[in-house]
Amino acid sequence: MRFQPARSLAIAGAIVAVLAAAACSSSSSSSTSAGTQIPVTNTTAPSAPAGGASASASGGSGTGTSTGAAALIKANWEKFFAASTPESERVKLLQNGDKFASAIHDFAGSPLAQGVSSKVTDVSGITATSATVTYDIDAAGQTMASKQSGKSVYQDGTWKVGDSSFCGLLTAAAPLMNITVPAACKTVS
Repeated sequence: MRFQPARSLAIAGAIVAVLAAAACSSSSSSSTSAGTQIPVTNTTAPSAPAGGASASASGGSGTGTSTGAAALIKANWEKFFAASTPESERVKLLQNGDKFASAIHDFAGSPLAQGVSSKVTDVSGITATSATVTYDIDAAGQTMASKQSGKSVYQDGTWKVGDSSFCGLLTAAAPLMNITVPAACKTVS
């Protein structure tokens, strides 16, 4: 079988269009209230004391600011969607990831998913437990969908891709990628 770049790009484009539509339909927005403490490291537990107390980041990887949290959210989001990230690491970067291990395996194993990645362009609405992520979907080195919206959540000391965002993408891509949407997606909001 000969590799056909134009056909592969067209297929990737179709998948990205479906993924983009799903991401738009499952997005939500939240706003940050003044004084909310923002977790910025994987070792700082989230809490939201009144009065504007700031986080003390251990390990030196954050500053207790929304900028520090945004950098971690961006890095983890992009790592989750990178084809080079091992499945075991993706499970750790997804909210309730253990429930979705088989779906992550199916998604990662699809040849059509290999050339698709995500680039975060903005992180907003950061609270102690969630944030809104604006991202582009790239395939074969080209931006196929821009300014998509998703949710990141702070769970078990790590900023993770929200399971609602992942389920929206899976539901839209399932017929094209021959993957099964896990039952756990029926319980996410």
